[in-house]
Amino acid sequence: MKFHIKDESLHKAGQSRILWAAMSMPVLESIKKRFRKEKPLQGKKIGACLHVTTETAYLMITLKEAGADVHLCASNPLSTQDDVAASLVKDYGIAVHAIKGEDNDTYYKHINAVLDAKPQFTMDDGADVVSLAHTKRKDALESIAGGTEETTTGVIRLKSMAENGILKYPIVAVNDAQTKHFFDNRYGTGQSTVDGIIRATNRLIAGSTFVVSGYGWCGRGLASRARGMGARIIVTEVDPLKALEAVMDGFEVLPIEEAAPKGDFFCTVTGDYHVIGLNHFELMKDGAIVANSGHFNVELDLEGLEKMAVTKKNIKPFVDEYKLKNGRRIYILGEGRLVNLAAAEGHPSSVMDMSFANQALALEYLIRNAQKLESKVYSVPQNIDQEIARLKLQSMNIKIDHLTQEQEKYLNSWEMGT
Repeated sequence: MKFHIKDESLHKAGQSRILWAAMSMPVLESIKKRFRKEKPLQGKKIGACLHVTTETAYLMITLKEAGADVHLCASNPLSTQDDVAASLVKDYGIAVHAIKGEDNDTYYKHINAVLDAKPQFTMDDGADVVSLAHTKRKDALESIAGGTEETTTGVIRLKSMAENGILKYPIVAVNDAQTKHFFDNRYGTGQSTVDGIIRATNRLIAGSTFVVSGYGWCGRGLASRARGMGARIIVTEVDPLKALEAVMDGFEVLPIEEAAPKGDFFCTVTGDYHVIGLNHFELMKDGAIVANSGHFNVELDLEGLEKMAVTKKNIKPFVDEYKLKNGRRIYILGEGRLVNLAAAEGHPSSVMDMSFANQALALEYLIRNAQKLESKVYSVPQNIDQEIARLKLQSMNIKIDHLTQEQEKYLNSWEMGT
């Protein structure tokens, strides 16, 4: 088995942490038990590019229990937990190519290593595997029958590929499942992003002005959690509906140019390019703290900031100081990468339980149906979404009502009125 990790001796600590995470992942546990018996992925080779965390590890273990040959690399240079990578290799025999802090060249070498395995199905978080397979590694396309995508940024890229006729195999957009974005994006990103900012800075959130760029599901969660810790929230948006929703939720909404001089903390969660640019950095107060929780660090114009800065120095882990000509200091967290994974541990296991249950069941669905599907981006089938919600409620010992025959008849008829 080929692999490339930091240190195999870290495996015991990694295994303990994987088992700790698994305690809060009852839905994936129930799927794993079924997969172990039925072996729906028997003989299938899976190429996964995900954040190498404890929760991802439990998904990989679930896929292996289902009979799959799993090859994993990181979907972000700073998101790997090295002890977890070591445990997957040493304790579970899963091929991992990931090291926390790897440079850009190593990052792509690791993705290439996964494609070298000639996977039949891909599992992506940001669409870097799919993109590489469609450009520099077209040889890998011969073996790939389908794939899944975990995050908003990746779904945007893949839908663009499909619309332009470039996508060569079907993708199930796990991100679009309600049991994923309602919970993972809102509650997971909200909590873990605040956690990452606090771990990196140890600054007080209460009483500060916190600027959230983007009011999608991630932005909603982040704004809510930061407000819960006592911050005054400013939301910046380009979508009038989302901006209106932020206003109705009780937040101040301003253009980024007007928010820039007011913020103590800034965090982008848009999935777009240069949301905070040079003209915004120039307006920020001395000591402004800037982070990103979108998938790629392109949301911040870091190259421009580095050219504009008089000096740049690392103050402490995951905190870089950029000093401008006017003497003001801007602090960038986690190199502008996902702050919740760069400086913290990512989402809580209990929300990733639903996200990765979607991944596992979407992959099973693809294996059964890939030959019938076109090279398009598909939503997770509603019955899978509903089943995951049902299993989650069951694990929480929560019961719900069921429609009576009379109620079903009423909902499916047009004759009955008042």
